Amino acid sequence: QVQLVESGGGLVQTGGSLSLSCTASGLGLSSYVMGWFRQAPGKEREFVAAVTWSGATTYYDDSVKGRFTISKNIGQNTVLLQMNSLKPEDTAVYYCAVTDTQRRPFFYVQSRIRAAAQSYDYWGQGTQVTVSS
Repeated sequence: QVQLVESGGGLVQTGGSLSLSCTASGLGLSSYVMGWFRQAPGKEREFVAAVTWSGATTYYDDSVKGRFTISKNIGQNTVLLQMNSLKPEDTAVYYCAVTDTQRRPFFYVQSRIRAAAQSYDYWGQGTQVTVSS
């Protein structure tokens, strides 16, 4: 059984930093991507960033490029999201997600597939990030 456990959320002032961590267990996948989504009250869940299983390739939404960094070490099932220069609009519940890319042959070539929540197979319970103005 796949389980994703997030940690690291909290309250920070505008311009501050937070680091989120997500550890996956029970994956048993040879090719996968780990990602982060976020959902603010009254809004749809939106893509933030993702990283391949090897850690070699990363993807970001334009809204976080240059401020957030996603990372993962090969052989480890933990993904980190370093968030700097946080803004009030970053306030949301952040969810870790994993997709089995062997089931999605176009995942790496179509950004709309990478950014779609329905493209991901497993989800964590979420961690709250609040940025005060």
